[in-house]
Amino acid sequence: MDINECVFFLLAKCSQAGSRFWSQKVAALGVTAVQAMVLGFLFDEDRVTSRQLGERVALDSATLTGILDRLEAMAFIERRPNPDDRRAITICLTREGSKTAGSIRSLVEEANREFLRDLSQDEEAMLRGLLRRLRQR
Repeated sequence: MDINECVFFLLAKCSQAGSRFWSQKVAALGVTAVQAMVLGFLFDEDRVTSRQLGERVALDSATLTGILDRLEAMAFIERRPNPDDRRAITICLTREGSKTAGSIRSLVEEANREFLRDLSQDEEAMLRGLLRRLRQR
């Protein structure tokens, strides 16, 4: 098999192209692509434990901790004691974090349309369906 046709190569290169594209879109907001993703998830559901957030964003604890450290240093989030479990902390958006996360959520739709603009609606739906199925593996 030609390495250029290998599904793993194609997926890796598509992932790199998507990451580069998204990074450029969120750079003006002063965050990285992964930080933007975390803020976007918090915008959808704020005041969650770090464990819940890690499950939602599919990041391991060590990686998420570093991201949260940087978001906290930028005053986008606060860590607060969890009133239901004193061993856990709750991640909360600050006012500035909520504002930035709102901008990110608006940008997600625009960036998706722009990145996938060469695909028909049917092709886009098929791509999303195939990616979801492959992600289950």
